[in-house]
Amino acid sequence: MSFPRKEYSESKPKNKLDPKTAKLKIAAFCAYQERCQQEVRSKLYDYGLYSDEVEDLLAVMITEGFLNEERYAKAFVRGKFGLKKWGRIKIAMELKQRKISENCIKIGFREIDPEAYTATLKSLVENKWNQLKDQDLFIRKMKVQRFLMSKGYEQDLIAEQIAGFKL
Repeated sequence: MSFPRKEYSESKPKNKLDPKTAKLKIAAFCAYQERCQQEVRSKLYDYGLYSDEVEDLLAVMITEGFLNEERYAKAFVRGKFGLKKWGRIKIAMELKQRKISENCIKIGFREIDPEAYTATLKSLVENKWNQLKDQDLFIRKMKVQRFLMSKGYEQDLIAEQIAGFKL
């Protein structure tokens, strides 16, 4: 017994939206949460629009206040630091990946209170230290350091916190 073979194509045929419909959908997309231009641009291309239509709609979204890179950077920094406890390095890398300008990244970093940043780093050191079962202090320190570097914290601040930690 044989079954008919299903054809898998690389790209599915997409229904191209007209610019008016795309504008309504992208306005709702932007109103739901903060978006960066790159996210909106790729979404518009997914709708089947051409590059000149995409750039026109992006300009409209910016002038109408749906898109704002500074506002996006601030919200991104607040969210990733507050909820995921990411450090500045990881946040900056993610924003650069989303093609956010250096100036907007600097403005976004103003959302992080230096005392809160240090306190978060200190609590992460304590929590990770207490989770580890290794008896060797060097191995413990290296694991804590590796963990914090993966979270995006600066090497000098990590070393300072580990050195100040009561063993």
